[in-house]
Amino acid sequence: MTLTSDRRADLLASTPLFADVDTAGLAMIAERVIEVEFETGRIIARQGDIGTGFFVIGSGAVRVVRDGHEVAHLGPGEFFGELSVLDGRPRTAQVIADAPTTCLALATWEFEAVVMAEPAVALAVLRVLAGRLRDVTEGSRH
Repeated sequence: MTLTSDRRADLLASTPLFADVDTAGLAMIAERVIEVEFETGRIIARQGDIGTGFFVIGSGAVRVVRDGHEVAHLGPGEFFGELSVLDGRPRTAQVIADAPTTCLALATWEFEAVVMAEPAVALAVLRVLAGRLRDVTEGSRH
């Protein structure tokens, strides 16, 4: 299924990551993303590979596996791939489609352009990263 630019913008608007981005910003991001479909069981991101993209789940579900252990399930509106895109280092986990899944993907250079143009996106990514870091560090003490 190929989404129109307006439909991509609507999908982006429904995700918490883009909640504070105005209509013009959403339209700009929608022009930069590409739609990618994955069959159940397909590896979307491989642990140890250098990431070249950031993904927002439009539909479906994925599981996140680190060192052979399942660490998370993500669904529509959630994202992954940001760490490798931000720091240029290898991916920290493998992401596998648990169902037919459609993602909106941003190449690294497009992600950087979006973050520069839309500070609200940068702030949202930082907040989610801080939450994930807090979960890991607080979880290890209990």
